[in-house]
Amino acid sequence: MDHHGAAAIDPSTLAWVSRHLEAGERIVAAEALRGGITADMRRLTVGTRDGATRDLVLRSFVDPYYVERAEDSLNREAGALTLLAATGVRAPGLVAVDPTAAQCAYPSLLMTHLAGRTVLADEAVETRVPLLARQLVAIHAVRPAERPRQYVALTTADTVVVPQGADARAWAAAIDVIRKPAPRYEGRFLHRDFQPGNVLFDVPPSRPADARITGVVDWAAASWGPADLDVAHCAVTLALLHGPAWGQRFAEAYEEAGGELAATASERLYWRVRDALASSEEVQQVARAWREAGRTDLTARAVEERLDAYVTGLMEAPG
Repeated sequence: MDHHGAAAIDPSTLAWVSRHLEAGERIVAAEALRGGITADMRRLTVGTRDGATRDLVLRSFVDPYYVERAEDSLNREAGALTLLAATGVRAPGLVAVDPTAAQCAYPSLLMTHLAGRTVLADEAVETRVPLLARQLVAIHAVRPAERPRQYVALTTADTVVVPQGADARAWAAAIDVIRKPAPRYEGRFLHRDFQPGNVLFDVPPSRPADARITGVVDWAAASWGPADLDVAHCAVTLALLHGPAWGQRFAEAYEEAGGELAATASERLYWRVRDALASSEEVQQVARAWREAGRTDLTARAVEERLDAYVTGLMEAPG
């Protein structure tokens, strides 16, 4: 086994993984995957009996802060992956889960590895937005026999972080929007963190416009709530990655793909603003992750300015 990734995996965890392999299979390599903020992700290469290999992904919660929350998160992800296996939504297949670290060193989930890669570049974003929208409509069409738990709103009017130099009047008006009670909504199955960082694409090297989606990952926050909330989350992420206009464009693409948003402009605004303000608390973290992934232009300041422009645009849009 190559040592650069496997050495860091505890023997008890390796033994647990091995118990869930097919007869005659063994782990031959392990490498750390970038991008996980809350958990360690590793790709394990498994040697099969016929001399071929296949890949699995091991997600382990090692940070003490997240270990406490891991049981719920892993149970939700395991439930979502089990549900999605019977649908047309391409997601990893669940192999095994140990949410309380009964057998592993840390709470862990083992799943199949999906081909493809995340694409955060500006190039050909106009061709990916409709693909993202169609994919989200397909997710919202899933009808679980047992509903996942209700969505959790993580932001309050008091925790919003107004960017330095932002349009104070627009932000005050936006914060007032989320002081009101949430509008009534028709519930849907939500991914709850649907955005380009969790969607894998196959991109032909010379033809970025011919990209296609190969799968959607990170289902740990899957929940039940309004379609608008998932749309709002992807919209603000696109606005920060590619420029404020892409947020509005995504909402339009979602409806063009057959998705249904809240009936009134004020209801749609509530969800759009709620998720935009939630992003205000994570700008530094998100910008750092994007720079590490190659978007070196996305300084925290640049992302803050885009968020300000996006929020201001939402508040100025005609009702």
